[in-house]
Amino acid sequence: MSAAAAASAPLPTVCLIGAGSSGIAAAKALHQAGIPFDCVEASDRVGGNWVFGNTNGMSAAYRDLHINTSRDRMAYSDFPMPADYPDYPHHTQIAAYFESYVDHFGFRDKILFDTRVENVSRGGDGVYTVTFGDGEAREYDVVLVANGHHWDARWPEPAFPGSDTFAGTQLHAHEYVDSSIFEGKNVVVLGMGNSAMDIAVESSYVADSTYLAARRGAWIVPKYLFGRPTDHFKNDPRVPFKVRQKVVEKLIRLHTGDITKYGLPKPDHEFGEAHPTVSGRILDRIQHGRVRPKPNIKALDGDHVVFADGTREPVDVVVYCTGYKISFPFFGEDFIAAPDNHIELFRRVFHPKFPDLGFVGLLQPLGSVMPLAEAQGVWLAEYLRGRYALPAPAALTADIRADQQAMHKRYVASKRHTIQVDFEDYLWHLDKERKAGAERARAAGFALPVPHRAKDAPRSAGGAAVAA
Repeated sequence: MSAAAAASAPLPTVCLIGAGSSGIAAAKALHQAGIPFDCVEASDRVGGNWVFGNTNGMSAAYRDLHINTSRDRMAYSDFPMPADYPDYPHHTQIAAYFESYVDHFGFRDKILFDTRVENVSRGGDGVYTVTFGDGEAREYDVVLVANGHHWDARWPEPAFPGSDTFAGTQLHAHEYVDSSIFEGKNVVVLGMGNSAMDIAVESSYVADSTYLAARRGAWIVPKYLFGRPTDHFKNDPRVPFKVRQKVVEKLIRLHTGDITKYGLPKPDHEFGEAHPTVSGRILDRIQHGRVRPKPNIKALDGDHVVFADGTREPVDVVVYCTGYKISFPFFGEDFIAAPDNHIELFRRVFHPKFPDLGFVGLLQPLGSVMPLAEAQGVWLAEYLRGRYALPAPAALTADIRADQQAMHKRYVASKRHTIQVDFEDYLWHLDKERKAGAERARAAGFALPVPHRAKDAPRSAGGAAVAA
């Protein structure tokens, strides 16, 4: 097929699940490529995790949340954030930015708001039946998943002894709204990630006492170095990772010194071998005595918390900042699942078994997901128009295997480190793959990878369309 013939062929229809920051990036790419799609969103607005009090109940945003990547690094490439935004905007500004993005590029009418996807099934002919919360079912050629991975709370596993009889309040970070629940209380925040640091800092201003319990050490990255947002410093993927690793470690040590002098545990890994924590305030609050570091929780005992070092403190509130599960509630467990947060995809996007199923934003970078999701959306649009072709199945499987092996070799083994990527490296390698795939597409005559199927054709018992 020639490029002109491919361009005139009926394009596959797409169901895009989610209109959060990743979903709208993919929606914009599909819209600009002229690919017919519905973007299905459970909430009454776009923005997903960045909508405080989101009606879909999935947002983890709290009242005073600010981003921990800078404004310029978070923005989409062709739609900068307003110049009067601070370096690290508030969640209300980010949510407004996403609304403006949708209106600027003109695809709001493609979003089905207040519509929850209840079930997605794939027929024997490859046609997807998507059933919504009101019982309506629609058929699509392609399903793209952008439902996020910071909404299904993961609690401590196993639960701490005594947690079922603890006299105080226990909550997951996903439930946290504001610091009013800490006023005049004794608080334990468990975790060393971004949410734990933020919540401990907020507690420190109103609680009688705040303890930060660490399950393991973490590298704490300041928001500014030498007067500039830290993520503005160049991280060239052409430079070997070990070289970049040592440079960053030296910069952090120059800024913070020995982390153990704050009472925090020394990381048991080098920088970049676990997800670091970005915080510009936690060390200050520790130095002022308003946050007191503690080792991991050992048990809950009545109205006390017992720590791993044997110390015990009276505690009113425990906040578990223990991460999230990767889950797809609309897929059957025997179809697509991520047990222990493990899922294997080609470059974090394409499912190796189903060429008509893709994922957007299902990665965890040091940096913002939004530009990565934007690149993934463009990549998927190229694919669906026949301008990009996937590698042969054997090569695709080998690539996934090599990626998994490299990730397991580099990162601390935990359920948090299953979808990690380096921001610049991911974009650089994706650009190379898109160019290679464009050459494969030319060689294949720009054939559409997923043909448009006639949905009104009668179907056989096996689900395949019957030839007219």
